[in-house]
Amino acid sequence: MLKSRLITAFILIPVVIAALFLLPPAGFMITILAICMLAAWEWGQFAGFASHQQRIWLAVLCGLLLSIMSFTLPAWQHSVTLPVISGSLWASLAWWVVALFMVLSFPRSAAFWRDSRVLRLAFGLLTIIPFFWGMVALRQYQYESDHFAGSWWLLYVMFLVWGADSGAYMFGRLFGKHKLAPKVSPGKTWEGFAGGLLTSALISLLFGLWAPLDIQPGVLLTCSIMAALASVLGDLTESMFKREAGIKDSGNLIPGHGGILDRIDSLTAAVPVFACLLLLVFRTL
Repeated sequence: MLKSRLITAFILIPVVIAALFLLPPAGFMITILAICMLAAWEWGQFAGFASHQQRIWLAVLCGLLLSIMSFTLPAWQHSVTLPVISGSLWASLAWWVVALFMVLSFPRSAAFWRDSRVLRLAFGLLTIIPFFWGMVALRQYQYESDHFAGSWWLLYVMFLVWGADSGAYMFGRLFGKHKLAPKVSPGKTWEGFAGGLLTSALISLLFGLWAPLDIQPGVLLTCSIMAALASVLGDLTESMFKREAGIKDSGNLIPGHGGILDRIDSLTAAVPVFACLLLLVFRTL
């Protein structure tokens, strides 16, 4: 399992970085749209759709919804101030606050949504749609003056999330004793949580020194801490839905890693939260 995970990671990471820096805005948006459709297909299990046909329709409808939202915008002028984008990011911030209480009170919280397919579908939309617009908004960051400014920001957020995930895994394996959320994800520990945040802090420091991130240190620190915390919450939230659905992985599309949602669960929270704070709260436009 570890060997296949490492091989897949060594293949996927260069591909992701190449997509960030080499794809034009239209190609990048289409790529993220395809990823979101795959995520919606996997979310169908959480919403109680057992058949492949139902989940395919869910993926198609999600792609159609995102496409319609995109066509309402001026051609390639995806400013974060546009209502479609800013509304999605603010909704994400509210959703992850709600998700935090759901995770903290699980399994009691499940009594309010486990029998409602509508609510579980709504949770999926609140997870996937803001992730799409967070990715697009960050990629378009200062695009008129620097085509790669947004790519650096997205790479930064991804490194933060990867660092938090890898640090939590290593520190948890070495020092983990105290369970972080035993009813949601028994394998996660407070020691791993602290190790993940420490790793993210180190990545933030190194990126701030060497990467072209033109931002005040205090703003960067605040956005980075919140994004790292959100990434943990995204992971725990997906674990909660998987546990309630009685499944181990969201899918098997990525060898050694499970499904698409298993790989982007942390990013679905970290990216829109980071984008909302950076572009709307602190207005670093």
